[in-house]
Amino acid sequence: MAAVDLTTHPGHLARRLQQAHHLLWNTMVSEEITSPQFAVLNALVAEPGLDQRTVGERVGLDRSTIAEVISRLGRRELVDKVRDPQDGRRFLLRVTDDGARVHRKLTVRTARMNQVFLAPLTPAEQAVFFDLIRRVADGAEGLRNPAEPTAAQG
Repeated sequence: MAAVDLTTHPGHLARRLQQAHHLLWNTMVSEEITSPQFAVLNALVAEPGLDQRTVGERVGLDRSTIAEVISRLGRRELVDKVRDPQDGRRFLLRVTDDGARVHRKLTVRTARMNQVFLAPLTPAEQAVFFDLIRRVADGAEGLRNPAEPTAAQG
C-alpha cells in the first residue's frame, strides 16, 4: 500500500493553515482574545444590537460555540447583553467601551498579522486566494446546512 500525498488533501492543508494562523495570532495579535472572539467583537462593532444567533451566523460559529464566546466576552466585560424591548425572551448584544478599545487595538494588530501571513503571495495572488478560499468555505457551509441554498446552487 502506497502513502497518499497529503499536499493534495484540502483538509490537511486547511489544518496546516489554521495552525500557522493560530501561531501568528498568539504571537502578533493576542494571547487573551481568540480569533473567534475578535470576530464577534467585529460583528457587533459593524452591527450593534444583534442577537446571539445572528452574530453566530455572521461569523460562522455554531450555537454552542457562539454561546461560549459570548459568555467569555461578557465575563471580560467586553460585551453587554440587554433585553430586547420587542421580545423579552431575547437578548441583544453590544460592545462595551472596553470592548471597543480592545477591538481598535486588535484591528491594527490583525492587519499586521495578515501582511505576514500572506507575504508569500503577490497582491494579485492574494485576491485569487481569497476568492477561492471563500468559495470553498461557502460550499462547506452548504454541506453543513443542506436546507439553505449556497451561492453555487443559485
